[in-house]
Amino acid sequence: MKIVKFSINRPVTISMFVAAAILFGIVSFKKLAINLLPDITYPTLTIRTEYSGTAPGEMENLIAKPIEEAVGVVKNVVRVSSISRSGVTDVMLEFNWGTNMDFAAMDVREKLDLLYLPQDAEKPVLMRFDPSLDPIMRIGLFGEEDLIKLRILAELDIKRALESLEGVAAVKINGGLEEEIHVEINQAKLASIGIPLSQVINRLDQENINLTGGRLKDGDSEYLVRTLNEFKEVNEIADIVILEKNEAPIRVRDVGNVFKSYKERKIITRINGKESVEIAVYKEADANTVMVAKLVKDRLNELQNEFKKTSNPVQMEVVTDQSLFIQQAINEVLKTAIYGGILAVLVLFFFLRNLKSTSIISLSIPVSVVATFFLMYSFHVSLNIMSLGGLALGIGMLVDNSIVVLESIDRKQREGLSIRDATYEGTSIVGKAVIASTLTTVCVFVPIIFVKGIAGQLFKDQALTVTFSLMASLVVAITLIPMLSSLSFSREDLEFEEKEREKGRSGYVKKSVINIVTFIPLLLIKFFKILFKATSKIFKIVLYPIFWLFEKIFSFLFKIYPPVLEWCLNNKLKVFIIAIVMMILSYFGYKFLGTELIPEMKQGQFYVNVNLPVGTSVENTDETLTGMSRIVAQEPYVNTVYTISGSSNQSGVSSVLERENIGQINVILEKGRIDKEEIIIDDLRKKFKDIPGIEPPKFERPSFFSFKTPVEVEVRGYNLDVLDDIASRIMEKLSRIPGLTDVRSSTEGANPEIEIIFNRKKVAALGSNISSISSIIRSKIEGEVATRFKKRDRQIDIRVRARKEDRKNLEDLKRIIINPQGDVPVPLFAVADLTLERGPSEIRRIDQERVAVISANVQGRDLGSVAKDIHNAVKNIPIPPDFSIEVGGQNEEMSTSFASMRFAILLAIFLVYLVMASQFESLLHPFVIMFTIPFSLIGVVSILLFTGCTISVIVLIGLIMLAGIVVNNAIVLIDYVNYLRRRGMNKIAALIEGGKVRLRPILMTTFTTVLGLLPMAIGLGEGAEVRTPMAITVIGGLVFGTIVNLLFLPVVYCVLDRRG
Repeated sequence: MKIVKFSINRPVTISMFVAAAILFGIVSFKKLAINLLPDITYPTLTIRTEYSGTAPGEMENLIAKPIEEAVGVVKNVVRVSSISRSGVTDVMLEFNWGTNMDFAAMDVREKLDLLYLPQDAEKPVLMRFDPSLDPIMRIGLFGEEDLIKLRILAELDIKRALESLEGVAAVKINGGLEEEIHVEINQAKLASIGIPLSQVINRLDQENINLTGGRLKDGDSEYLVRTLNEFKEVNEIADIVILEKNEAPIRVRDVGNVFKSYKERKIITRINGKESVEIAVYKEADANTVMVAKLVKDRLNELQNEFKKTSNPVQMEVVTDQSLFIQQAINEVLKTAIYGGILAVLVLFFFLRNLKSTSIISLSIPVSVVATFFLMYSFHVSLNIMSLGGLALGIGMLVDNSIVVLESIDRKQREGLSIRDATYEGTSIVGKAVIASTLTTVCVFVPIIFVKGIAGQLFKDQALTVTFSLMASLVVAITLIPMLSSLSFSREDLEFEEKEREKGRSGYVKKSVINIVTFIPLLLIKFFKILFKATSKIFKIVLYPIFWLFEKIFSFLFKIYPPVLEWCLNNKLKVFIIAIVMMILSYFGYKFLGTELIPEMKQGQFYVNVNLPVGTSVENTDETLTGMSRIVAQEPYVNTVYTISGSSNQSGVSSVLERENIGQINVILEKGRIDKEEIIIDDLRKKFKDIPGIEPPKFERPSFFSFKTPVEVEVRGYNLDVLDDIASRIMEKLSRIPGLTDVRSSTEGANPEIEIIFNRKKVAALGSNISSISSIIRSKIEGEVATRFKKRDRQIDIRVRARKEDRKNLEDLKRIIINPQGDVPVPLFAVADLTLERGPSEIRRIDQERVAVISANVQGRDLGSVAKDIHNAVKNIPIPPDFSIEVGGQNEEMSTSFASMRFAILLAIFLVYLVMASQFESLLHPFVIMFTIPFSLIGVVSILLFTGCTISVIVLIGLIMLAGIVVNNAIVLIDYVNYLRRRGMNKIAALIEGGKVRLRPILMTTFTTVLGLLPMAIGLGEGAEVRTPMAITVIGGLVFGTIVNLLFLPVVYCVLDRRG
């Protein structure tokens, strides 16, 4: 191979290339973004439309249905669903995975722009679900100041200070009290002067205005004319003249009161029981989470020091900080990679007993890893737990190529060749096999691009990282390793240099340059030679007991392997029977394995979602959550309890819910107490179970891989009462299934309503209409923002509505005057019947059909077995002809992902075969090697059963990797067997000799890979849930695959290859 000869002849050049690769790698590493997960684009959009004071039924008809019909025709939409609640409707769109969501959002906006919705409804807002776009930090602000001042401080000082930081995209404020000016009108006084409330609203709007009057020229001067009439003081509002009556002005204060107040509270936040203002910090999409969080914390410290100087100091406390978990998770991955590398190097040293050779091979790890950072930066791959997990997975494999090359060089040197000739010959013999084995490992990641669902998005970075590192290790194996191996420390080489110096005068300049250039490298080489010898002796003395044991074990293996292999070749039928029996047993073992989408990743925090009866005020919700938070605070290992009343971020909904009767308790544990999560959740579930007045709380963890609950049963039909009845029966059955917790139905909880049924004839007799009367009712109860009061940098709403005494209860509502300009006042009850009723708290629709959704979490069991029990439980429930029941949730996503993963595995195996067929220029020998893959599954099933792991997307990715790794040793073995047969050796002898010769490198590569993966398989530290199953899968398959390669594969080769 020309590249090998070039590397041997040009050591300085190769050294400079390596130095450049290391330099670029280090620079790239410092520039790489640090995130928890790869950039995952979830194919979902949510359209939120608010229509204050409107019941769920009207929200469905006026908002949900028109939007569903408009956006349902958008390209690549696979599912349209909606949730209509009081005053708000969310329409969720799910697209095919791989859809460009920017273009999809543009298409949806175009459809919404053409839509006609009720005039008073807010403009629809388009939102995306993406855990990576959640706030990276939540800060609580509290102190002795009142909540209005705290809110102002957060909006004017803290928000602006943080938004100016590099990498910060937005800062949002929640909680506290927002200023509002209230103009509350006495209904009786207003009726006495015969004007509608709308006239008061219009007068305030007309009076609070600054306008330009154009330009006035006066000779040589030009003046800008301005009318400056905006309110400067709140008292001015009360002096506004509404109308003149009997030549006397009637002002606002004559019919009502004007006073400073605050907006109706929607959200109340508390930190460890103290009411606070929440400050949520969002980062830019490509910003480094860890660096942004550091900048934010530094700025917060500066602000805190400034606040301490004020008369009423306030406090800021970081409640959640995503960067801490990210940094810890990444540190854990780096640790596993380092420990894996150290173990791999130690195995090499035990095998080689030579520190120089071990050092040469070990160089492939840091050089390959550093070069990978440059490739990651070039392809915009961030540092996250998946990309670093790919590096950790590849650590043990990075030395495989170098082991094969160095072992081949060593063997050639023992045959009597000079060091340079042995390096060239040894590398050239195995060069093609090394390239083929690397390509088989790399090519298995190509099918990842065809994987649908979360799996394809999640593992793209990992696939790229493993590919980059293995390709870098290949280049190192055929360039740097031969170059370093060819450098001789022997006396013959020194004598050669001396002879060169004695050559003629004509080469004097050339020799001087060579001497200068090679002096330092030769000096370093001599120094390291002495160091290697000394260190090697120390190592051998210290590790002698381990060496002795290692030597005994592998001497036994080397001694017993040839007769065992010979027995296998002489008893082919027995070997086949044993193999088939083991495959059958593993199939039955597979039946006992559970299934799940992706293991839940613990972060040391969890949520408790609380639902109170519909109609509960946010103040009462806050009171209930405060009491529950005291119970949480008494649990051991709890660091912070953060409550949000009036808002909840629940799975099953791709947006934040905001309702007065719901709340969320965020529980953050002490550092290093992640293992206590389940214990605390179980204890709290028991304590909260019997709290009166609330539904059993729902416990959840921050979700990264799905916005759906693990279990969702959908009942479709039109009649809400029938849906509620069927849902109740399903809930009863689900509650009996072991492993299901937090069972809930979307039809639970009725919404208290006052229903107004107008008498059309009476309304018409008044010369009015229902629409006008409805507007009057709305303006008096809900009120309207007439205009805004400007105060420095703030704009404060001025809300006009009936005074509180005129809108307390049903009787007040009945007495609302509906003809304010009429001669005789007519109350509402004269033209309508008003009754107290209970309606649905929410109405859900999927694909333009009404639906009831029964959701539940899974605990202590795998999702697959629970889904089977659910199917069995609901299939016999009697339902009307126009109704249907479907099981969805994460189980549906799991089915989609598993189907595409199975296709990817088959495609990966096919690609491996293509690469091997090209290398061997044969269809038979690659087919022989392919037997390794299915039989390695015996080891996979065995280790999964032993460790209690379930089959998940992570395990299936491990199988894809295994398909590329497990054949590598077989490639090298069969390639060498073919080499021996070409030299005239018969088939049986070649198989035995090839097995003996390749046993050592096969065991070396297997042990380095397995021990490189061992720290990851142990599963310690943050984020281990998404690393451990993959490492376990590869280890189990590779260990058993090695046994197959050494014993079963020669038998298959012997049977299928009929040549002598």
